[in-house]
Formats: sequence, C-alpha cells, structure tokens
Amino acid sequence: MGALAEIADILGPRLSTGESVRALHGRNEAHFPPTLPEAVAFPETTAEIAAIMRACAAHGLPITAFGTGSSLEGQHLPIRGGLSLDLSRMDRVLAIHPEDQIAIVQPGLTRTRLNADLRATGLFFPVDPGADASLGGMAATRASGTTTVRYGTMRENVLALEAVMADGAVIRTGSRARKSSAGYDLTHLLVGSEGTLGIITELTLRLHPQPEAISAAICRFASVAAAVDCVIAVIQSAIPMARIELVDETMVRGFNLHSGTDLPENPHLFLEFHGSPAAVAEQAAAFREIADGFGVAGWQDATTTEARNALWAMRHNAHHATGALEPGKRTLATDVCVPISKLAEAVVEAQDLARAMGLTSAIVGHVGDGNFHCGVRVDPDDAAEMARALEFSGRLAETALRLGGTVSGEHGIGIGKQKYMAAEHGAALDWMRTLKAAFDPACILNPGKMLPPEG
Repeated sequence: MGALAEIADILGPRLSTGESVRALHGRNEAHFPPTLPEAVAFPETTAEIAAIMRACAAHGLPITAFGTGSSLEGQHLPIRGGLSLDLSRMDRVLAIHPEDQIAIVQPGLTRTRLNADLRATGLFFPVDPGADASLGGMAATRASGTTTVRYGTMRENVLALEAVMADGAVIRTGSRARKSSAGYDLTHLLVGSEGTLGIITELTLRLHPQPEAISAAICRFASVAAAVDCVIAVIQSAIPMARIELVDETMVRGFNLHSGTDLPENPHLFLEFHGSPAAVAEQAAAFREIADGFGVAGWQDATTTEARNALWAMRHNAHHATGALEPGKRTLATDVCVPISKLAEAVVEAQDLARAMGLTSAIVGHVGDGNFHCGVRVDPDDAAEMARALEFSGRLAETALRLGGTVSGEHGIGIGKQKYMAAEHGAALDWMRTLKAAFDPACILNPGKMLPPEG
C-alpha cells in the first residue's frame, strides 16, 4: 500500500486528487509557475497529521504545508510533488487567557478571525502582514508587517508551539511564561523555518492591550530621500510609532488607478499613533514638528475608524494596486531590510536601478524598521524582461548585504531567494544544512525550499 492509500484510510473523502483542488494548491500570488501536488489532505487534528507524517516518512512522499497560499516566495508550492497539507480546517481558538495576555490557537486560524474573537477581551494580536494570512503560515515564515515597529514580528509574539516532526513525533516547545532559559530555543527555530523542519499544529501567542486611542495620518514629501530621512529622525527621537509606512510616487500612481483616489504623485508616509488621547495627540504633534524640517506637505488626519480603515485598506491593497500599473503582467515582489541609517541610500538606489533597467517598480516599506518592498511588473512570457527583473532583484539583494542588511526582512526565502543564502550566511549555511538533516533526514518536509542545493 502506498502513502496516498494509507492517507486515504486516515482521512477518507478529506484526501482529494481532484484537478481543481490540486490546481488551487499549486498556484501563487507571485511570478512562479503553477506547481500541482499529487494530492491534497485536509486534516482536522494533530493526531491525523502525525499519522499522515508517518505514512509520508515510510514511503518517502514529500509533504508541504498550506495555509492560505499568500506567501510571495513560493513557500507553499509543492515543487517536488507529493502531498499538500491544507491546514484550513484546523482553525479554532483553543483558549484565551486574558490575565496572561495570551491566546492558544490552531494554525489554520487567520489573524482577522482571531482579533474578532478577542474584541470583548480588550486585547488584540498586532502582527499585520497585510494579507489575511493563517497564523501557522505567519509563524512558519516569521511574518511581520505594518505594526512591527511597535509590536515586533512573529518571533517576538509566539511564546510556545506544538509541532509534528518528520517521523510523526509530536513535540511541544516553550510555555505560557514570558521568558525561559531552559534548553535550546526550539520554538524560535521552528518559527521562520518555512515548514522545512516540522509542521506547526498549535500556537501560543502573545496578546497586547487594545490602545485607548488611535489616530492616523498621511503626508507627502518632495522626494523619497526626504521622507526616509524624516523617518530616521523620528525613530532616533524615540517617538513610539505604531505604524510608519512609505509609498513612493510609482506606488501612489498605482493607488490612484486601483482605488480611484487622487493623491499627488509624490512619496507619502502613512502613519498611525497608539496610546491615550493625550499621548496620541502629543505623538502626532512631535512627528509633524520633525517632518516640517524635511518639507512635509499635504498633512491629512484620519481620526475616525472609517477614515483609518480606508487609509490602511489602500495600503494593504498595494499588491493589487501594483497590478494596475501595467495590466496583463505579473508582479515579481521582493523585499530587503537594511540598518535604519542606510535606508535612504538603499531606497534611492532601488529606484535608480529600476529606472536604468527599464522596469516599472513600485516601492512600499515598513520603513520604521528598515524593511522595504519592490513590486516589479513583468511579463513571464517575455524572457528578456523576466531576466532584467531577476537581475534587479539580485542586485537589490547585493545592495542590502553591502549595507549591512539582509536579503529578506519579511517575505522569507522559499524558492526565490535561495541563491543569496551563501552570500548572507557564509559558513553558517553548512550548519543550517546540518540542522535540516537532523530534523528531516529523508528530506520530505517542504523539500527544495530555503536551503540552496549543495555544490
């Protein structure tokens, strides 16, 4: 009996080999070609996943976890075939402990559904990558987003987890305590491992008090350099920003085309302040005072919930708005992260490089922590344009490393950025391979991702 036959005995009709289901799990939001699995499994319990893993291990069948399919470096694509493990049915809030400010959840739960369940508690989960991603996927890719400057990434907000390992063993790491010095930190080894070391089946998440008051604003600058230099000055002044997002003039044009807005086509900052009413007003005034020194213009406050939601909906739709710039093409989305002092240099270099290479590239950035994204429009059937876009991504990665940064602050490695791992990590890459071999000796967990082939 083969692995799929054994899994069919475990799941019954919750194992699908239908063409449409397989196609759904083989597509992606980025430029990678579709890659279909042999079958798709829909487990509902950790015990079922453990049994599935044992079957896969016994027969050498690759297994790739699937959350919502929103990753931008192809982490969820089953490039070696095998089984796509869809975790969407494991989507419950298992426990909320308001007194400890934690929630225990299953991996298929999305962040917006968790926050809907938390409304009555006065708490919320802050990590916001834009897409309504699953929390398991967010942990596996070490997601961050617009609120990272204030609340941190998934690394800081996952306290403990449960995972199924490559041989079907179930382990628990971490605890409900806020810190520990007991043994190796397996929790944060699995967070960011992109499903290559284990399948996350439960998460203990750190929650935060809902702010008493929230206000947002949007403002523009004459140049990207002026906007970024303003951000650097604000961060160095220790103003406790909740969100501070950059969009360049090309991205603003995309917003206007996609959302029907009429923003001036200049670089803009999108801002949000959290705290008491007095603190929020003080933060906004302090920011504006600094921004005046960098030629800020067009300041617009968004103090109502409706106005704030409209502002951030526009920002979160950046991927789709980029698509409005050159309809019919696809977006090669890439990101880098650099030290805050090098941010203006990196962003300006990215803009200049895209123009020199004849590429349409829109920039958005979580600039409060030095992370920015370039969405490059490409025609996958135009080999020359595709080659230029990939060269642009590579040269941007080289720029980030030269400036003391990383080739990805948020999207992760997946398929698209393996080629830069040696340049960033050097001899440490061999130790990563040693870890992979120890956790997954048969290489069935999301094979072909993150670590480049040897030789």
